[in-house]
Amino acid sequence: MNINEVPQDQRNIKPGDTLKKLVYAVDKDGKYTGVNSVGWEAENVVIKQAWDDIDEHLAETEAQVRAGTLSPIPYFMLRNLMDLALLARYAGKWQWQVKRHFKPEVFKKLSPAMLAKYAEVFNITTAELTGFGKKNA
Repeated sequence: MNINEVPQDQRNIKPGDTLKKLVYAVDKDGKYTGVNSVGWEAENVVIKQAWDDIDEHLAETEAQVRAGTLSPIPYFMLRNLMDLALLARYAGKWQWQVKRHFKPEVFKKLSPAMLAKYAEVFNITTAELTGFGKKNA
């Protein structure tokens, strides 16, 4: 594709979204060169659908946390676009241990050091982690 053919279909994913990506196109001399693109319509539709799906899962998980059926850990895991394997690796635990921490009764018994480790992984404070989903929060 030539430089002047690089798609520039503006995204409508989130307000203020100015994300650009580097694509390669052929310049007037026939050489590949980097060109910024804001995307093309088909790509933008798929990305919006993916974000909508993530937002839906986040809302469902938040409702479960507020209902007391899940600990806050799965919510922050999803919010940070992590899966169980990645979170376990960052937390320095086995996957089965992290999955066990999803249970509110187990989460309540976690040591301050383990809560601090999760908070560090999620880039939040321990108070934000332990206070998330509480009735008055």
